[in-house]
Amino acid sequence: MTRFSASKQSAATVPSPRREVWEALTDPELLPRLTPYLQRIEADGDTWTWHVVRIPVLGGSIGSTFVEQMTFEEEVRIAFRPHPEQPRQQTLVRGEYHLEERSADSTRVSIDIEVDADLPFPRIARPAVETGMATVMAGMGQAFSRNLLRHLGAR
Repeated sequence: MTRFSASKQSAATVPSPRREVWEALTDPELLPRLTPYLQRIEADGDTWTWHVVRIPVLGGSIGSTFVEQMTFEEEVRIAFRPHPEQPRQQTLVRGEYHLEERSADSTRVSIDIEVDADLPFPRIARPAVETGMATVMAGMGQAFSRNLLRHLGAR
């Protein structure tokens, strides 16, 4: 196994009140319906276990379950990192959402996410694997954004 990494940063203004965006981003039952490849989330307080279905990468596929320590700052910030009691996971995800009220009916949402994964590819395949990971992350992000906007009733 070799450890591979990919990251994604993005931001957009969502035509919905910050409270509604916050409620969607902190709902472990809703998130799998909005996020491609996310099968389910088991939430136990600030410990969330994410179950991801098999994702195609370079003619193969990978799937994973990972445990995250969630930190919530009401309507402002959601941070997530590998749970300290689960240090040896195949997939490690860390990142943050930030929400800024732009007006009563719009919210600036930014995300910074990094994924590290132990995958059954040789180290020499790093450029192709990491490009593939970044492509999958970008596609997941675009689909998540569309689904979130639809859920919020935004145009």
